[in-house]
Amino acid sequence: QVQLHESGGGLVQAGDSLRLSCAASGGTMSTYGMGWFRQAPGKERQFVASIKDTNGYTDYVDSVKGRFTISRDNAKNTVYLQMNSLKPEDTAIYHCAAQWNRQLNGRYATNYDSWGPGTQVTVSS
Repeated sequence: QVQLHESGGGLVQAGDSLRLSCAASGGTMSTYGMGWFRQAPGKERQFVASIKDTNGYTDYVDSVKGRFTISRDNAKNTVYLQMNSLKPEDTAIYHCAAQWNRQLNGRYATNYDSWGPGTQVTVSS
């Protein structure tokens, strides 16, 4: 299985931007569907965005549409999450995930096979 490691989190103010990166090792990321999820304290893990490996199809939770952009660079084995116009409610630990069977729905955490440890994003008001 591919191993994942996130970076790029931090403490920012509302309205600022961050770009998260997720580097894959031990496998070829190009063959996986990739996703970003987040978990805030006391809340369940929430789907944020996903991108398929074949046609580059992307999907987003409604609350981030127009603000977040998921992309991938298969040559670098890296997937990104560009986050603009950040809000305090975006505060969470952000995890990337890899999905071997990319025919499955990318919105469900149970459809992913590998997870990174996460990176903290804190947005102050």
